[in-house]
Amino acid sequence: MNASPPHGVAGTQSAWPARAFRYLYRIPLLVLHLLVSLPVVLLLTTRLTGELRWGGERFNHRVIRAWSGGLMRIFGLRLHRVGTPLPGAAMYVANHVSWIDIPALHSQRMMGFVAKREIANWPLIGWLAMRGETIFHSRGSAESLGGVLHEMLARLRTGHSVGVFPEGGTRNGREIGPFHARIFLAAVEAGVPVQPVALRYGERGSAQTVIAFTPGESFLANFLRLLGEPTRPGEVHFLEPIAPGAEEGRRRIADLARQRIIDAMNG
Repeated sequence: MNASPPHGVAGTQSAWPARAFRYLYRIPLLVLHLLVSLPVVLLLTTRLTGELRWGGERFNHRVIRAWSGGLMRIFGLRLHRVGTPLPGAAMYVANHVSWIDIPALHSQRMMGFVAKREIANWPLIGWLAMRGETIFHSRGSAESLGGVLHEMLARLRTGHSVGVFPEGGTRNGREIGPFHARIFLAAVEAGVPVQPVALRYGERGSAQTVIAFTPGESFLANFLRLLGEPTRPGEVHFLEPIAPGAEEGRRRIADLARQRIIDAMNG
């Protein structure tokens, strides 16, 4: 059963004069964020700092989180976290709306994402994804999926967290598609918890369709369109975790995680 998040007038595009004004100040901020802040992040996230910790979190992860949070503010998203992300090794599963989901999640909790291989070739985002410990997957390739599951299992067993979008791709923002159960195999075999995460954009999820890719829209077109959108709230809901056990197979975990996200979207 699919569920649609609530929608409102946030889906209508803002008037061009207001959009032009937002471009006027956001583009310089974005350029500064890329040309000044990003090199600082690179200097602070070397192998030398990899083992440093700050407040119980790896220093380089905190730096990347701060940079991702800044990027969200430039795009007009004022994120609010609901719930607490699990410490240590965990699999995070979220609904998938747009490319912006990854920096939104990274602003709250660092995790290595499973993403389609095409993202590696996207301007800026692809490079950032590689720096963010992304595991790339070639869609439709059983061999690639086997390699992804192997890499996920290795990371989970060594205490790292991973993030996946079990729908397998972005949608139109109106529904949450079926979750592919096979991707949960790594969590089951590693014996780590799965934490569902609901991403809501706009008041009560009213801007899901605004953030989502429109039919035929490219990454660059979506990127530029979102840069001119009005300032709006966003919510990252870290929901009740699912502890894999003998009674919780991967299909059961997939269905339970999806239902918890749907309930949060409609809450």
